[in-house]
Amino acid sequence: MMNQPAILVLADGTIYEGISVGATGDCVGELVFNTSLTGYQEMLTDPSYARQIITLTTAHVGNTGCTHEDMESNKIWAAGLVLRNSSIIHSNYRAEQSLPDWLKKNGVVAIAGIDTRDLTLRLREHGALGACISTHVENPELVLAKARSFSGLQGVDLALEVSRKTMERWHDGQGEWGKGSQPQQFHVVAYDFGVKHNILRILHDKGCHLTLVPAKTSAAEVLALNPDGVFLSNGPGDPQACDYAIRATQEFLAHNIPLFGICLGFQILALACGGVTKKMKFGHHGANHPVIETEGKKRVFITSQNHGFSVDEESLPDCLAITHRSLFDNTLQGIRHKEKPAFGFQGHPEASPGPHDIEIIFNEFIQLMK
Repeated sequence: MMNQPAILVLADGTIYEGISVGATGDCVGELVFNTSLTGYQEMLTDPSYARQIITLTTAHVGNTGCTHEDMESNKIWAAGLVLRNSSIIHSNYRAEQSLPDWLKKNGVVAIAGIDTRDLTLRLREHGALGACISTHVENPELVLAKARSFSGLQGVDLALEVSRKTMERWHDGQGEWGKGSQPQQFHVVAYDFGVKHNILRILHDKGCHLTLVPAKTSAAEVLALNPDGVFLSNGPGDPQACDYAIRATQEFLAHNIPLFGICLGFQILALACGGVTKKMKFGHHGANHPVIETEGKKRVFITSQNHGFSVDEESLPDCLAITHRSLFDNTLQGIRHKEKPAFGFQGHPEASPGPHDIEIIFNEFIQLMK
């Protein structure tokens, strides 16, 4: 079978030629790079990647195939995928199908044969760009127009787009891959702004009885559920566009409800306290990001990260203390409220993919609820 040609066109006019390893057609989004060596399936199904095209910097992708057990949501949310090499064969006792077959089945456009090192350097120099992957190689001008039609993610509320629409219970833990499950002692209401499954699995195993609610659920509706704590999940888009979530968080703070925010939830907590967020040049996307504690033992953790917005330290109100910083660029990674039972972490302590160094931060949430 002959390879179908494909092109990747950036909004600045740069064209990369390659071969299609996914569905036929076009995809448009913000082009970002991820430095993780493994975990492509977890990345693609992470709702935080909505409207983004992922470039994987690792050279060979697809070696372990795909399985439904490694999905972090119920579908692929990434707009597209860019690879150096797509593995011809896969070998894994858990695999159900190859990466190209999985991408085609789910209608995701992807391209391989790209000089991802050159592409990554371009993104580092110029920042995240609008881009289009297309199998319509005969008309690059039209593909360029589509890439330039992408208006960016600033001011865009994607949490509503990826969130579940109804209130649901969550009953699954990590099973054989986890450390065992504790008795369900705490009722936690988890806001779904694009929550990853492994966050919920860990909370379950830590002894939390979980109620998942849509992104726009009011504070009054949540308080009526009589929670022991409220969790603000990860998610895509601009946190400043989630005004409904900011207002709800302010209500929880006023009621002294224990609060824990991850990624987008971390940013919403900062905004609710009077802080400001800003768009990053190319964001943090990878599983090798060192973070240091600014309090206590000042331990260093290697963490998984996936965010394109950050909290502006200069805007941080006096009521918030800094608990963690990035050792790559010194950006804020953790905050806690000095007077309320609330804290947040910018990275992904649940990993999926990535290291589990900072998973212990879930224990802080449990302690707040005791």
